[in-house]
Amino acid sequence: MFKNMIVYRIAPQWQVELTQVEEALAKAPFMECGATQEKSLGWVPPRGDAHGPLAESVGGQWILRFMVESKVLPGSVLARRVKEKAERIEQETGRKPGKKESKELKDEAKLDLLPMAFTKQGSMWVWIDTASRLLVLDTSAQGRADEVVTLLVESLPGLSVSLINTQTSPQAAMSHWLSTQEPPVGFTVDRECELKSADEAKAVVRYARHPLDIEEVQAHIAAGKLPTKLALTWDDRVSFMLTEGLQIKKVSFLDTVFEGTKADDGGFDTDVAIATGELVKLIPDLIEALGGEAESGVASAAQAVAAGAAPAAVTAPSSAPTGHSAPARKSAGGGMVTGPRDAPVDTDPESAPF
Repeated sequence: MFKNMIVYRIAPQWQVELTQVEEALAKAPFMECGATQEKSLGWVPPRGDAHGPLAESVGGQWILRFMVESKVLPGSVLARRVKEKAERIEQETGRKPGKKESKELKDEAKLDLLPMAFTKQGSMWVWIDTASRLLVLDTSAQGRADEVVTLLVESLPGLSVSLINTQTSPQAAMSHWLSTQEPPVGFTVDRECELKSADEAKAVVRYARHPLDIEEVQAHIAAGKLPTKLALTWDDRVSFMLTEGLQIKKVSFLDTVFEGTKADDGGFDTDVAIATGELVKLIPDLIEALGGEAESGVASAAQAVAAGAAPAAVTAPSSAPTGHSAPARKSAGGGMVTGPRDAPVDTDPESAPF
C-alpha cells in the first residue's frame, strides 16, 4: 500500500462527512468493460469485499480505491484487419479507400476486434487526510494522477486541490544535499541517484547501490548535472526515492516500523494504520526539508468558485519545468484543480499501477 506517492493540498473550505464521500463515489462505481468498450474506470470497495463501502475510515484516515480496466488490442492486429477491409473494397469497387473512409474502416475494425480482446486491470489507492488537508495518490505517473483527481473533483462538490508547492525545488535541494554532503535533519542519503545534464547532450549518470558521499558526485554537480532522483531514508523508518517533480517513489517501511507488531497482525486496517501513521509524519518533514510550503493559490481559487467569479491564476509549484503560473480549472462539480501549466514529466510511468 502506497509504494509511490503524488501529494496534493486540499483547500480548507472543503468540509464534508465520510457519508457524503460514499454517496458521491456510489455514482461512479467501477464496472467491467462492455463488449465494445475500450476502457472503464470507477471506484471499488477498498477492502475488496463485494458490495462493501467505497470509502473506508481507519483511525480517521479515509481510504478509497480507484480501478481501471482497458482492452488490449495490438496495433498490428488492428492494422491487419483494416488492410483486409480496404483490400475487399478495392476488389469489389476497383478503387482504394480515401482518407476519410480509411478512418471509418479503422473504427469498424476496432469494433469487430474489441469483443475478442483481452483486458487488463489496475488499481490505485487514494488517501484523504482531512486533518492535514492532504490528498495522496499511490502512483508516480502524473498523467494517471490527473485522471483520478479530475474524477474526484467532479464527483465531490466543492473539492479544490493543488500539487504541493515548496519554497525550494526538489532538484535544487537535492543538488545542495549532494554537493555539501549535508542531508536535512531527520533524513539520510542512501545509495542511489540519477544526475542529468541540462544541455543539449542530456548526459545521464546513474548510481545504484553505490556510496554518494564521494568527490565524483560533487564533480558531476559542479559540472552542471542536476539530480532527477535521489534515494533517502527518513528517521530510520521509511526509505523512498525523491524525484525532481516532488514525486515519492519506491516507498519502503523499515523493520523499526513493525517493532511490537505480531506476525499475524496483517490485514486492511493494520496496513492502513501503519502506512498512514508513518507517512502523515514523513510528508510534513519532507516539505520542511524543502524550505516549507509556498502559497499554492488553492484557497483563493476555492473562494473564487464560491463567489461565482472567474478563478485567478495561481502560482505553479517550484517543481514545474516552466515556472509559469497556471489557471485554476473549474470542474462540473464546482471544485478546482490547480497546478503547473506543464505537469512534471512521468519519468517512470511503468512503475504506476496502471
